[in-house]
Amino acid sequence: MSYHRPVMPRESLEGLAIDPAGVYVDATFGGGGHSQLILDQLGPRGRLIAFDQDSDAQENVPEDERLVFVPQNFKFLQRYLRLYGHPKVHGILADLGVSSHQFDAGERGFSYRFEADLDMRMNRQDGKTAADIVNSYSAADLQSVFGKYGEVRNARTLAQTIVRERNQRPVRTTQDLLRIVESVARGQKLRYLSQVFQALRIEVNQEMDVLAEFLLQAKESLLPGGRLVVISYHSLEDRMVKNFLRSGHVDGHIEKDFYGHIYRPFEVITRKAVGPTESEISENPRARSAKLRIGALKPEEHG
Repeated sequence: MSYHRPVMPRESLEGLAIDPAGVYVDATFGGGGHSQLILDQLGPRGRLIAFDQDSDAQENVPEDERLVFVPQNFKFLQRYLRLYGHPKVHGILADLGVSSHQFDAGERGFSYRFEADLDMRMNRQDGKTAADIVNSYSAADLQSVFGKYGEVRNARTLAQTIVRERNQRPVRTTQDLLRIVESVARGQKLRYLSQVFQALRIEVNQEMDVLAEFLLQAKESLLPGGRLVVISYHSLEDRMVKNFLRSGHVDGHIEKDFYGHIYRPFEVITRKAVGPTESEISENPRARSAKLRIGALKPEEHG
C-alpha cells in the first residue's frame, strides 16, 4: 500500500505510548506508513484520524473501519476532530517531511531532478505556485525567502539574478529555475539546489505558519497525559517545536503566574531531539536530517 517509508517508526510509536482503545491522529498521512503502524497497535475499539491535503495520498488509505481519513491540511485539526466526535485524543503524530512520492512525482515540481511546471503545492487546488512566487516577489522578498528558509548564503545575488532573468522571460518550469540557479550556485551544487527548492516549497505551502497553528491546536486537542510526537527536517521547524514543548508558545515566550511559577503545559519526554540510526539513514537517506521530539500534556496544567 505505502509509497512512503516511515521515518523513525519505532521511536514514533514508542513516543505515542499507544493505548489499544485510544484515539490517535496522524496529521501527515502521506503514504500511510506511520498510520499502518498505529493501526497495528490499536484494538477493535481504537480509532485513528488521519489528515492529508495531498489528493495523491487518498490512494493509500486502507480499508479499515477504525480509520477516518480527512483530506485537509492539518491546520484544521480541531475543526475536524470535533466534526468526527473526538475533540480530545490520546496522541498526535506529525511527520513534517515531504513524502518520497512527492519528490519522485516529477510533475509536482518539488524536485530539480525533473522537468515540470514550477508548482510545489501540497494541495494542488489551493494558493500560489512556486512559479507565481518566483515571478512576482520583489528581490528583497525573494532574498528573505531564500535566506530564511533555505539558508542560502548568497541569497541576495540569487534573488537579484532571478529578477533580472524573469524580466527577459517568465520562469515557468523547474528547468527554467535550474538554469538561473546554476549560474550563481556556491559550494556543493546539489546541496545548494536543495536549499533553494526547499525554501520555495516552505514559502508556497506557508509551512511555518501552518505548523504554528497546528501546534497550538494540538495542545487543545490532547487529553491530559496525551502525547505529541513531531518529526521535523528543518532547523526553524525543530526550534519551533522545541520552544512549544518547553513553554507552550511557538516563539519560546515564558509565561509565569502571579507567584512566579513558570507555565509549562508539557512534560518534555525528549530532552534532546532524537535522530535516526545510522542503519536507518543507510536504508532511507531522506531520514538523515530528521529530528523527533515528544511531549506529554501535563494533567495539572490542562484547563
